[in-house]
Amino acid sequence: MQWILATTEEPPHWFIEAAQKYAPSSRGVFAAQLFWQRGIKTESQLAAFINYQSYQPASGFEFGIEMNLAVQRLQQARLNQEKVVIWGDFDADGITSTAVLWDGLGEFFSQHSHLSYYIPNRLKESHGLNQSGIDNLAQQGCKLIVTCDTGSTNIEEIIYAQTVGIDVIVTDHHTLPPERPPVIAIINPRYLSSDHPLFHLSGVAVAYKLVEALYQTFPDIPLHPLSDLWDLVAVGLIADLVQLSGDCRYLAQLGIQQLQADYKQPPEQRRRPGVGRLLELCQKSGDRPTDISFGLGPRINAVSRIQGDARFCVELLTSRDIQRCNQLAEETELANSRRKSLQKDVQTQVSQKVSQLDLSTTTVIVLEDPQWPVGVLGLVAGQVAQETGRPTILLSTEGMESLEDGTLFARGSARSINSVDLYQLVKEQAHLLHRFGGHPYAAGLSLRAENIPLFTAAINQKLRQSLGGTTLTPTVQADLVVTVADLGKDLFLELKLLEPCGMGNPVPKLLIKNCWFENAWHRNQQDLQGKKIQYIKTEFDIRDDGSKSPFPGIWWGHYKDELPIGKCDCIAELDYNSYKKRYEIRLIAVRSSLDSQLGTSRSTEILDWRNQDYAELKTQPSILIVEDCPTSWDDLRPWLRRSLYHHQQLAIAWSSPQNPPPQEIWLNLVGIAKYLHRTQQPVTRLQLLEKLGISDPTLHSGFKALKYLGFTVQRQDRYLQISWNQTQKPEKPPEVAINYFLAAVREEQFQREYFATVPLSVIQTMIAFESVNFR
Repeated sequence: MQWILATTEEPPHWFIEAAQKYAPSSRGVFAAQLFWQRGIKTESQLAAFINYQSYQPASGFEFGIEMNLAVQRLQQARLNQEKVVIWGDFDADGITSTAVLWDGLGEFFSQHSHLSYYIPNRLKESHGLNQSGIDNLAQQGCKLIVTCDTGSTNIEEIIYAQTVGIDVIVTDHHTLPPERPPVIAIINPRYLSSDHPLFHLSGVAVAYKLVEALYQTFPDIPLHPLSDLWDLVAVGLIADLVQLSGDCRYLAQLGIQQLQADYKQPPEQRRRPGVGRLLELCQKSGDRPTDISFGLGPRINAVSRIQGDARFCVELLTSRDIQRCNQLAEETELANSRRKSLQKDVQTQVSQKVSQLDLSTTTVIVLEDPQWPVGVLGLVAGQVAQETGRPTILLSTEGMESLEDGTLFARGSARSINSVDLYQLVKEQAHLLHRFGGHPYAAGLSLRAENIPLFTAAINQKLRQSLGGTTLTPTVQADLVVTVADLGKDLFLELKLLEPCGMGNPVPKLLIKNCWFENAWHRNQQDLQGKKIQYIKTEFDIRDDGSKSPFPGIWWGHYKDELPIGKCDCIAELDYNSYKKRYEIRLIAVRSSLDSQLGTSRSTEILDWRNQDYAELKTQPSILIVEDCPTSWDDLRPWLRRSLYHHQQLAIAWSSPQNPPPQEIWLNLVGIAKYLHRTQQPVTRLQLLEKLGISDPTLHSGFKALKYLGFTVQRQDRYLQISWNQTQKPEKPPEVAINYFLAAVREEQFQREYFATVPLSVIQTMIAFESVNFR
């Protein structure tokens, strides 16, 4: 990964003094430098950026005739007592958009009788309008659909709605179709110029602007102030990938202030008890943008990722029933816990597949697996894109029904890097896709499974051509160079002046040089029921030569063994932990410093105890023993890291493998599947791997072969349930799939035999190479 330090230009003294006025307890140098780097170079710009009261927001009527048409049609629906349905989306922006329209339009329409909402099921439906949903609403007497955070490109569905007597108003912020859709009105900031203060509005902010226009047009009707919606707007804005500038920043500032004020009230006096309880569960207080981006947002998103149906999240955000809200908040928290475990499992599997790719010839990573749960693929794709510096598309056929001609179709998510417009890249392969939608940084798509190889080749070729020889490299940028002594309350208050942060105004990243870590330890998190979650975090203390005392920090999703030994450089964000009442850093990236590489080299000598009795080694704590025969060099990397971290010598002590015939392993797998079907017992992947003595990728190919024999393998949280329909005819002749499984077993056994006999000098060379890279 390439580290970049933002261009530093010393701001003039008068500007530093202006910044210091907003952070009187510190010198203001760091904040002034950040403002100057980010183009804020006058006192008036500084005042408008920091103090929302100095900002003049734009009117919703700057959307022009589209806003007028929307207000007129809603007034007509109100006077005629027509049934209006809000069509939302299942992510945090879509849920908060729906909640804003539910509360906002609820001032003009009778909720439940003349106003209702529809949220698509993430696991069964895709983003946007769909024909079956429209049919259902038509049967209920709906005459007007108001979309939020979706709908701009649903041309066919909009035309279909007209044929069944339903008008459509679209409020959205996603990419526009080539021509205006045939709707009553479309309120989408993409029609505005890119420098317009409303251009970067997210879905929830667009929905808010529609309600704001109604309030301005009919001021005598609403019983509650428009400001009651600000907290919902802030949650959706910060949770979504939009640039927090112009009205986006203004609304986020208002909303965070309101969120914090409401949280300080006793639970029985809160306007939004569900939001308050959710903040309590994630140990946040609502006064920071990170309370949304790391607290509320992921939890709202988790419900649809795990359960599919996220409809109750709107009730969670809008209900005044404390007991009901507490119940829904706890259900949301448990969904988030399960999401973390699933995400970690999928991330491990994806990392294995990525390690087998030649990234020198891969510009877009496209991976698929029939067992991956669709709900977490976007999160994992984002992690892979960040780590590899390449747009990443992850696909799954889990739970997908066959098309009419018998072929499966895959569905998944795509995430990009800053330099690549992912939406445009995917759109150019639209002829290979069933559906797709999104924006430059994130997209969802579905396609025939048989088209995946062709799609992968085409999208890689297209990006390779557009890059013109430029190589993609994962990068992380630091904004400021600080020491451990600089960390603490004063620096935190300076950096807080830039909040709320987001795209275009990222959280300041601090480069700390020649530091080291102490007292590192990691643990699994626990959910509300006390169960461990397969999601790791490492806590540590950080020091450098100038620090009198250590400073605490946390590294999410990493083991302590991954921290380098000796002096290192790290990039981190400074945060305040409201639960532990302390300031701490959140580690973003770390690498051994040049001084450490030059001064702390150590031997990578390995002890070879293969096929020998190594009982005496177990009595020596200075030796780390590898007992299981690996199947790839990747299997040895974690052991190397542990030996480096704990200052232990590495000993390889596996025995020559006793490889049963592949056909015997296949018969064992079939026998186990029949037994599990008969007893209806669940099983974990780990239990199957240990029983059969094979690796995870080989087990995947075994599942595919079982499918052709009539078996069904379904995931239920961390367990697998295997059932068998004896009367079902195989979809295809099973011989090909069985032979593929047998070939995978043979290849795996060949690799074990290789590692059982490979010369120690070869292992020594590879480990030495890995040791240098690890540092």
